[in-house]
Amino acid sequence: MSCWETVQAYAFRSLGFGERLLPRDDFTLCQQVTLIGSGLIWNVYFGILALAAGFFLAVTVALGKSSPNPLLRKPSEWFIFIFRGSPLFIQFFFAYFLFLWLKSVSSIYDPFTSAWLGALVVLFLNTSAYTGEIFYGALRSIPRGEVEAADAYGFSGLRRFRRIIYPTMMRLAWPAYTNEAIFLFHATTLIYFSGFPALQQRGDALYYANYFADKTFNPFVPYPILAAYFIAVTLVIVAIFGMINARLNRHLPRESRPRMRFRFNLMR
Repeated sequence: MSCWETVQAYAFRSLGFGERLLPRDDFTLCQQVTLIGSGLIWNVYFGILALAAGFFLAVTVALGKSSPNPLLRKPSEWFIFIFRGSPLFIQFFFAYFLFLWLKSVSSIYDPFTSAWLGALVVLFLNTSAYTGEIFYGALRSIPRGEVEAADAYGFSGLRRFRRIIYPTMMRLAWPAYTNEAIFLFHATTLIYFSGFPALQQRGDALYYANYFADKTFNPFVPYPILAAYFIAVTLVIVAIFGMINARLNRHLPRESRPRMRFRFNLMR
């Protein structure tokens, strides 16, 4: 089988299309690159959907935590504390068994025991908590002069939030939020170690990398391929978020625009 035939057979195998059986012997570099890349589709799926949905919940949580009303502030504080204070792997573990119990109560929860939905819910809640804290810090950092100027111009309520507070919060939070997006995509590899099953061997990138490492007893080929894929995804995130950051700060002189800084995350 040529490399092009291998790509045609395995490029979308993680989605259930193409060759059903995994290669058993005579593993080629093309097979490993193709199958690990196929599994990366699931990592991108988890990352994009969790990040997009978590953005809106994070804004709500940040506003709730900054509210003087304890009925709004306390639930937001506890939500952030629980999901930031516990390891993501433990959240996967408890969520899986919670969904199994709910499945025994009602069949409507059956999809939640699969990775495509159950693991996505956990990632969504986790990134909402981290992003909510980032947005809350940005809210606290808004210069008071801007809020007073909005009051002086007669802006109040929703209009003041939409025209003054929200744009400033985004500008201040965006570099840290970019880091959160990168960490979230890296955290999708933890789904492989969670209890959520990969149905019919339709696993993520780490699933296929581990398969080749077990079969060849040589982890120094599949894992560097996996790392290269995630480095490529990281570069894409940096480019996209960098353009958005430039758009958010387009009114500032170039030398005054905040620079994107990235920090290593030792634990999720």
